[in-house]
Amino acid sequence: MNTSSTEKSCGRIICTPSATAKNTFFYTIEMGIIDSENSCSEFHHAPDSWVFAAVTDGSGILTYEDEEYSFSKGDCFFIDCRTSHSYKGDIENPANIHWIHFSGATSQQYYETFVKQSENVFHPVSFEKVTAAMREIFRLNENKDINAEAITSGLIVQLLTAALTSIGKAEMVDSALKKKLQLVNIYIEENFTDDISLERLSSEFYISKFYLSREYKKIYGKTIFQHIISCRINYGKHLLRFSDNSVEEIAHLCGFNDQSYFVRQFKKAENVTCFAYRRMWRE
Repeated sequence: MNTSSTEKSCGRIICTPSATAKNTFFYTIEMGIIDSENSCSEFHHAPDSWVFAAVTDGSGILTYEDEEYSFSKGDCFFIDCRTSHSYKGDIENPANIHWIHFSGATSQQYYETFVKQSENVFHPVSFEKVTAAMREIFRLNENKDINAEAITSGLIVQLLTAALTSIGKAEMVDSALKKKLQLVNIYIEENFTDDISLERLSSEFYISKFYLSREYKKIYGKTIFQHIISCRINYGKHLLRFSDNSVEEIAHLCGFNDQSYFVRQFKKAENVTCFAYRRMWRE
């Protein structure tokens, strides 16, 4: 992350990741603190990298993709550095921001999943856990700990998990609906071997099947049908490993009326055939 000269007085650690880190882990490129004395900062394009930041004090405005997002103490932001962005602190209540510039592993996939459900500025469920993880990343890299890269990668995953589980757009739904959808999930997981249809769920939970289908996909990122198939495949994996039932018998025990359909869905999910999966766990 290239930054303006106004930030040069701020704490900063520049990292040079090893080849192993680049090929295997999430890894830090640099990290630092924008303190309350810096009223504004401008960040420029950087290839294939992302920034996770936590606002530990004050407030301000983040400009990103021509949109302005206000933030204050306790907020975080997660942005793609391939897009120009800037920060301006509040004159009367300037912000203090801890930031980590990172890349590697599945950063792109995490970011794509995140922006589907949340704005770039968000409020994590536990800000304390976020800042604790960031402080540990700073400490490890400042002290050049021998295991810094591997541990840092795990801590970055914690930060990304905090982003994905924050209260974003998809989470801002009626709490009663959220509870009902949780009950729908429990019902599916207890009855997935049955013939579960949207009509059946609609009748069971007194909710329009169209509304149910739409809101379930919005919150869980998959359809009800996909969740049913996932439950059946998981049970199929258990039976392939721990029973001597034939594939045909397992298909019916999992709730599939057609063995060939079970075989196709299993191969799609696991990228191996049922027989190869069983052999892999028994040899």
